[in-house]
Formats: sequence, structure tokens, C-alpha cells
Amino acid sequence: MKTGLVWFRNDLRITDNTSLYNAVSNSDKVIAVYFFDPRLFELDQFGFKKTEKYRAKFLLESVTELKENLNKLNITLLVYQNKPEKIFSKLIEDYKINKVYLQKEWTNEETKILNFTKNEVNNSSVDWLESYDQFLFHPDDIPFDIENIPKVFTNFRKECEKLATVRTEVIITSLVSENLVENTTNIPKISDLGFQELGMDSRTAFPFKGGENQAKKRVQDYFWNTKRLSYYKKTRNGLVGADYSSKMSAWLSNGSVSARTIYHQVRNYENDIQKNQSTYWLIFELIWRDFFKYISLKYGNDLFKIKGILHKDYSWLQDIQSIRQWINGETKEPFVNANMIELKNTGWMSNRGRQNVASYFAKELKLDWRIGAAYFESLLVDYDVHSNYGNWQYVAGVGNDPRDRKFNIELQSQRYDPQQKFQSLWLQQTLF
Repeated sequence: MKTGLVWFRNDLRITDNTSLYNAVSNSDKVIAVYFFDPRLFELDQFGFKKTEKYRAKFLLESVTELKENLNKLNITLLVYQNKPEKIFSKLIEDYKINKVYLQKEWTNEETKILNFTKNEVNNSSVDWLESYDQFLFHPDDIPFDIENIPKVFTNFRKECEKLATVRTEVIITSLVSENLVENTTNIPKISDLGFQELGMDSRTAFPFKGGENQAKKRVQDYFWNTKRLSYYKKTRNGLVGADYSSKMSAWLSNGSVSARTIYHQVRNYENDIQKNQSTYWLIFELIWRDFFKYISLKYGNDLFKIKGILHKDYSWLQDIQSIRQWINGETKEPFVNANMIELKNTGWMSNRGRQNVASYFAKELKLDWRIGAAYFESLLVDYDVHSNYGNWQYVAGVGNDPRDRKFNIELQSQRYDPQQKFQSLWLQQTLF
């Protein structure tokens, strides 16, 4: 009897999940596992908790929905608050696992943990089957070898649009109910992860809730109910309210929805409702997301190094007071302050805000851009390692921007917040 184990990490969905599809297709029995790895909640080199309360809450909600959805397929999700390498050998032994199915990750920390785990298991009869499953354009389908990925986004985009196609979604069928195994594991509470219960700031741009079902609801609402997708390009630089942007990045970040699913929904919308610049622009943003993943694949650990992928030398500062003022929204720029206070109180910041506060941090204050990136990693509910570090390098002048620009914060404020609605909202006293 072939028993497959699906190790969920940043692919917390049952729809269009290649690892799950392969496991169901090639096994007599399927079990799933997720780890709340304590390393994800430790302090990083700059003193930030790697996963702060907003991301932790969103993750708990996502895993809870994953467990419920897997249960409907008659697949048990075992959940452990432990390091994978401490648990895996016993899992392999207890359930007589032949194959482990998992999404391919390539950044340093994820690779180390996988290698630790394989070394602990040390069983040559177990196959580890990894699938690239977080892209819009699969690595096998793009018109470049990884080492030849262009440094400039436009070149990457144009070639992919011309020569690559987006794969269809995989359909996963449910197994017989006898597949379920006894489950004595529990999803931790937020207090188990070291946080107090947190409320929702009433000013938030969007009351995020984690999980695949929530991602589907957002697509249904933003695309089909309100048809806001038709206006995305016009409103995407907004700052206040739920519908200036799709907000899909949060669910994409932990794989509660696939880029392919969103792409095909856009295409359906174009066929049934309207095709315009806005519908294209959402796909354009998905290609940007892919681009940073490919840059990460190409350059490896240079993504996290102070000199960046360009190996550029700058004199970066680590002035504690300036960093603290930036974090707390106490700089001389009200527009920067409003965005930083929003992030601190909600775990969210608009794309326009992110570009401005990062530019201010790196170009005005001349602070070590990795500290800003680490703070974003800690708090952002939609943190994605490739986009976060890729964008910070881009803004800091050590990444993919050939022009090495600096934002004029005052002009940006006048352009995107002319009535100061956003600044008025966040520069008042905290509501709770």
C-alpha cells in the first residue's frame, strides 16, 4: 500500500495544489502535515520577531481552513508546534510513508530546514517529490534558463507574454472516508505562539482573514459582485478603503490561492464582463510577482546581502533613533508617518505607501535597507520573501531598478493624498 504525505508550507490550499494532486493521484492513502516551526517566531538579527501578531493570526486562520477543506477530501491534517526535523522520522515510521510531496522552496532558511529534516529521516526508501507551484509561469515554460533571467522587468514580461502560457488548474478529487486517520494534534491558539488576542483597528483598509475560502470570497466580491476589477488600474494607487486594490497578495503570500487561479478568473471575467487595461493590469502585477521569484532563483542569497544582486557598495547607517522614529511614525514626513502607523496597527500598507516609506528609509535616512525589509517581514500580512526583499533592493538601488530613483515624498503625498484623507485618518491618536 502506497501512503503519501503532503507537507504543507506556503501552499495552504486544496484548489490547484500540485503536491496534493500528485499525492492523491499516486497514493492509496494520503496524510497531510503542517508545522508551526518555533524558528518562525524567534527574533531575527535586527531584533524583530520574524512573524509578528498580524501574520500569525492570518496564518492560524489559513491553517484552520486548510484542515477543514482537507477533511472534506477525507484527508487528515496533522499539525505540530515543533521543528519538522524533530517529528518527521516518527511520521514516516508510524504511517509507513513512501513518498513526501511538497512545494519547492529555494531560499536559505526553507532549504536548511528541509535538509535538516531529510538528514534526520535518513531513509533511502522515502522519495521527496518537490513541485514548483508558486509561479504564474512555470519554470519549465518560460523562454529563459534561470541564469539568463533578464535584470529588467520589462524584458522579462514581454518575452513571457509572447512565448509562455499559463498552465490550467489541477483538479483534486476526494478520497474514500476510510483514508482518514486518527488525529490527536491540534492547531495552536494565538496565545500558544506568544501573542495576545488582537482586535481589528476600525481604520483598517481591509479586515483581512486568512484561508482559502476567504480568498475565494474576495475574488467573488472584487471581480464578480462589485466588478471593481474593471477599475483596478485607475484605483490601484489608492490609500483608503477596501476596494482601491484587489488585496489578493495576502492570500497569495501563503498559498491560500494560486496565481494561476487568479489569472484564469481574470480571463473568465474578460470573457463574460469586460476586458480593459485594468483587467490586464492585475495580470501585469502577477507577472511582477513572478519576476521577483525568478530573480531570487537566479541570485540566491544575494537577495539578502547588503550589497544586493548588483554588489554595490553604499555607506549604510544603523542609527537606532532614526530607525525607531521611522517605525513609530515620528519622522519629519507626515505621509511616511501615516503609512508606518497604518502598518503598525494593521499589518497592512498600500503599494504606494511601501514604495515611499522604503525610499525614505534607504535614500533619505540612508539606513541599512535590510533592517527595513526585516521589519516588513515581521509585520506585513502579505509578506512574501521574494517580493519583499526584491522590492527593497529595487528601491535601495542595489537591485533591479536601472535608474536608481528616489521618491519625492512631498510630491507623492500631494499627488496620491491631495485632500490628506489618508494622513488625517492615521495621524490622529490610536483608537485603542
